[in-house]
Amino acid sequence: MKNIYSIFIITLLLTSCGGGQKNSTENVLESNSLETIRKKRGELVNEQEALNEQIKMLDEKIKTLDTTKHVPLITTFTAKTEKFEHVLELQGNVTTKNLLTITPEYNGILTHVYVKEGQKVRKGQVLAKIDDGGLSQQIAQLKIQSDLAKTTYERQKRLWDQNIGSEIQFLQAKSTYESQQEAVNQLQQQIAKTTVKAPFSGTIDDVITEQGSVVAAGQTPLMRIVNLDDMYIEVEVPESYVSNVVKGKKVQVELPVLGKTIDTEIRQVSDFINPANRTFTAEIEVPNKDKDIKPNLTARLKINDYTSENAILIPQSVISENAEGEQYVYVVSNKNAENAGTAKRVIIGTGKTQGDIIEVTNNLEQGAEIIKEGARSVKDGQSVEVIKYKEAGNE
Repeated sequence: MKNIYSIFIITLLLTSCGGGQKNSTENVLESNSLETIRKKRGELVNEQEALNEQIKMLDEKIKTLDTTKHVPLITTFTAKTEKFEHVLELQGNVTTKNLLTITPEYNGILTHVYVKEGQKVRKGQVLAKIDDGGLSQQIAQLKIQSDLAKTTYERQKRLWDQNIGSEIQFLQAKSTYESQQEAVNQLQQQIAKTTVKAPFSGTIDDVITEQGSVVAAGQTPLMRIVNLDDMYIEVEVPESYVSNVVKGKKVQVELPVLGKTIDTEIRQVSDFINPANRTFTAEIEVPNKDKDIKPNLTARLKINDYTSENAILIPQSVISENAEGEQYVYVVSNKNAENAGTAKRVIIGTGKTQGDIIEVTNNLEQGAEIIKEGARSVKDGQSVEVIKYKEAGNE
């Protein structure tokens, strides 16, 4: 409005004297008189200063009369209730309990390897054989002695049942037979350790030690076996979520390498808080029908730790904080048909956040018109003009 008035006054003044001034200036220029030209220039400078002073006076008057100049222009949105599902974002690794590097139980030479990499095996299937170092011959001798001890014991028992012979002879025969049986059993257990069997059904992922190598019990890795049916993700959760992250909670699993997203749930939560980092462990089941999920894959987790059916959500950017640490927003009250109203400060309580969105827990009702753009520049009780209005706070 100020510019319109200024242009109007200047135009009026220039119109009233422009024609004569043009002719006068042309005449002065045609005179080729330095003194006359300088004099004319001085007159024009004086006229310009007078015009500037008049324009300044007009601007001051416009500033006084124009009441709309001081009204801030703002945008608003309406607070409304909606479902809010807060998620805790964590990162974990895919693993399985059926992943094992098999080591021998007996020292010796690895005489046979019966499987190859990629081969599927069943639980109890023989995978490899270690030389028993002559134990087979020893057990054959022990069995002969055991059979003799058994025969002696049975005969002595028949005599004892007929009250023939002494009790000490019967007990000696029984003891000899039992000791021979125990010796055979122990040797059979030793020989059994020379046979390497599959601890569970799965796939031979890697044959580490070749046939003919010398192996040490409990030390030499022979092969790695894995079963991809029972996969899960193990993740460490901060102790502050111990009451919200529980068995059965919904989880969204994202596997970036595979470009796959899976909806699953927590199947187990540890009851132990790690004192070193104040976390507890959660296991998330991962279905693996296609067998494309492998151990040690990195996974991103979104755990639904909080849900509110009727939450009021607003952008964090519209919230300010006073000297007492109280959070507040500005709402528009007494709005008229011309979209003019009054800014009102409202102290609010807040809850959980998700990105730039935060839940308002109290003191803000559904339908309140909240100032968005311009919220940092208005004051409580100040007149404002709404230039843009939105229905939802998260738009």
